[in-house]
Amino acid sequence: MEIYLVRHTETVAEKGICYGQTNLDIKSPFVNQFNKIKSKFPDEDYLVYTSPLIRCIKLAEFFSPNKYIIDSYLQELNFGDWENKAWNNIPEQELTIWMNDFVNQSPPKGESFTELHARVQLFIKEKLLKNTGKLKVVIITHAGVIRSFLCHILNLPLKNAFRISIEFGSVTHIEMNVNSDRNKLIFLNK
Repeated sequence: MEIYLVRHTETVAEKGICYGQTNLDIKSPFVNQFNKIKSKFPDEDYLVYTSPLIRCIKLAEFFSPNKYIIDSYLQELNFGDWENKAWNNIPEQELTIWMNDFVNQSPPKGESFTELHARVQLFIKEKLLKNTGKLKVVIITHAGVIRSFLCHILNLPLKNAFRISIEFGSVTHIEMNVNSDRNKLIFLNK
């Protein structure tokens, strides 16, 4: 199965703001960016999934009007009490604990990267691998979710996930098989 992982375009959040599941809009104008993203795909029929956050739904609507599936498994990491706060205003002790082990530690009332990865694994198992009818899938989502997919595909330890840069509006192409030793990365950040 061919899967295209698309990160939403830049949000309206000011630099230095912590956001994950905060439902932020995207910066305007965005139509030219959306056209660039869509031009990276052959004119074919795709099954399109999207995160329920507006920054992804706008791109899904542009890419495939009224023909996309909203899935909460595809939301970004939940930063809990840190959502929509300036990184500089997060208590240093809390931030240090999380940064030293983001894989297992969660922000207060948030989720760890392991929990996000578990969501992505459920999505792969319950949605993607059960869907043998469509061989080409577009997933419009967030950097954390894309990193989780890449850890799965490349069999990388989760602690290495943030070594992978995922640009706003980028497309990452992977091939996924039921037999996971045949999964592969085709391209990253195109």
